Amino acid sequence: MIDRGELLRKLVLHGARLSLLAPLAGRLLGGIGAILMLHRINDHPPRGIGVNRHLTVTPSFLDAVLTEVRRMGFVFVCMDEAVDRLKSRSSRERFVAITADDGYRDNLTDALPVLERHGAPITVHVAPALTEGKVLLWWDLLEEIIATRSLVYLSMPEGPAVFECGTPAEKFRANREIHNYLTERVAEEDQVEVIRGLARSCGIDPLGAGHAALMDWNELRRFAAHPLVTIGAHSVHHYNLRRLTPEKAMRELVDARSIIEMELGLTPRHMAYPYGYESAVGRREVDLARAAGYVSAVTTRHGLLQVEHASHLQALPRISINGRYQLVAHIGTMLSGITIPIANRGQRVVTV
Repeated sequence: MIDRGELLRKLVLHGARLSLLAPLAGRLLGGIGAILMLHRINDHPPRGIGVNRHLTVTPSFLDAVLTEVRRMGFVFVCMDEAVDRLKSRSSRERFVAITADDGYRDNLTDALPVLERHGAPITVHVAPALTEGKVLLWWDLLEEIIATRSLVYLSMPEGPAVFECGTPAEKFRANREIHNYLTERVAEEDQVEVIRGLARSCGIDPLGAGHAALMDWNELRRFAAHPLVTIGAHSVHHYNLRRLTPEKAMRELVDARSIIEMELGLTPRHMAYPYGYESAVGRREVDLARAAGYVSAVTTRHGLLQVEHASHLQALPRISINGRYQLVAHIGTMLSGITIPIANRGQRVVTV
């Protein structure tokens, strides 16, 4: 199954590198640093139909990326130091901060040994309700359902819907259509019940994916005690904050800090917005994150850190270390800054 968007992005990355424009762009667009975004780090083969393979990179690729980042002259810093450098508008060496979202177990078992070899700190953003199984890794669960069925039946407001899942193309289409239904037409608070019912109707344990993939509180306590590790927040329920009322969105941000503090004995200073793209984070969410007391907040917007981000600490972009682009040269191209205006309608300073 060809993903035309993925193919186009790879062509852009290869073209920028082979044209030799990336080194020139680095002098003009490279900024003062970057925040890398990870999710899962393991050697397991892709599960299901592969729609979520972008969330996983191998430990060897992470090791190669960190080696390349150091070769390019970046220094590794924690998020506290990244914020300090932004505030001081420092002209010292360029820096990289590493983040990971959701609290996957392999951050502890597979990623941490790689980070130790490089002396590279990491901030892991945790959503307590995901940790506790109160909400589901519904994107993984949906892929598992689609992968194992030839037909999927879903009750929708306009009546029952039947999704053909017999061929790879049908599976990708069904996954996309149900994903869009869950994220656009179902209230954030109701997604769990919809996907739980769908899983049970297909004979799949709705909690299985989360239990297998995510750290529990005991593992997080052990992880948080490591000197390279900082625990940040990812809201309570991993909801799209922009789809909530201001009051509910604020509770997601404030309560996440309180729960993590109660469980781990530390107060998160940094956060990542769930999903983090344009339809999930706007100016209102940035203002709420600041009011909730977060020193920094990161999106999933594609961008490097510029001196101007000192005034936008709750709207920081990241560079995704993406399972679909496991080529070290791609990371170097992105860190040059040449892809930033291409991905952001000409903008060099990416916020919200």
